[in-house]
Amino acid sequence: MARHALHRLLLAVPVLFGVLLLGFLLMQVVPTDPATVRAGPTATPEVIAAIRSDLGLDRPLWEQFGRYLWRLGQGDLGVSIINNVAVTQELGATVGPTLELMLASLFWSIPLGILLGTLAAYWRGSIFDRAVMAVAVACATVPVFFLALLLIWFVGFKWQLLPFTGRGGPLWTLDGLKAVALPAIALGGTFIGPVARMTRTAVLDVLGADHVRTARAKGLGERAVVLRHALRNALIPVVTLIGLQIGFLLGGAVVTETVFSWPGVGRLAVGAILSSDFPMAQGTILVLSLGFILVNLSVDMIYAALDPRMRAA
Repeated sequence: MARHALHRLLLAVPVLFGVLLLGFLLMQVVPTDPATVRAGPTATPEVIAAIRSDLGLDRPLWEQFGRYLWRLGQGDLGVSIINNVAVTQELGATVGPTLELMLASLFWSIPLGILLGTLAAYWRGSIFDRAVMAVAVACATVPVFFLALLLIWFVGFKWQLLPFTGRGGPLWTLDGLKAVALPAIALGGTFIGPVARMTRTAVLDVLGADHVRTARAKGLGERAVVLRHALRNALIPVVTLIGLQIGFLLGGAVVTETVFSWPGVGRLAVGAILSSDFPMAQGTILVLSLGFILVNLSVDMIYAALDPRMRAA
């Protein structure tokens, strides 16, 4: 297992390098000049040129990228152009809220999606099965921002049941749970559909397998047959899908944090890109990329634990 983890980790290195290079090049096409942003609208050309030289923006792109990688290797992500605060300090204050939002959205959406998919497979062709598939399709097609706006309008504004702006506190406090409820529902709502559909398909395939018929022939109850023999073997493709969807969930978190004014990495990334804050934008891209890579590495480990044949791959 350790060898498998090391192999997957080494494969992630060139991926991370490619993401850093792509993010660096994309920031170069932003029309706003970071030196002009730092100097202000009334600065003279001489002052702007001095700031460009101080930031290293007058050097060739390959040299700028090399200097960036060198500082990154030393743990230096730079200083924000807008507020002159270290990027690591800003990221340290926003990673926690983003993790809280992700955990809160996954905490209820994954079990509910697996439960609905399993029950729909067991009662295949019933009204419940059709209803679950209809809900799954709706959840998979509705944009996260549309669902977020509906929740804000009805639950937050019209009925005034839950707050819909900002973070109320840590996740283990009552105010924190109230504040994260609507963002977690909006973000996790798009997660239920794919999980339920994949679980239904996987469980249906396993329910017709020989070992399931043998378990029933031995007199095992339906609950034991479904949970121990069907669902457990059907979790491999479901876990793979969950890992991929969690990666896409990071992109959805950017939209969700912006709509709900949630102080996370996604909202920080949007603000940094709009304001041409190169160091902050590159720092947020790095954090989001690392999150995606770590999620995929975790999925590989879970996959190998469920299917030992993958350890040799």
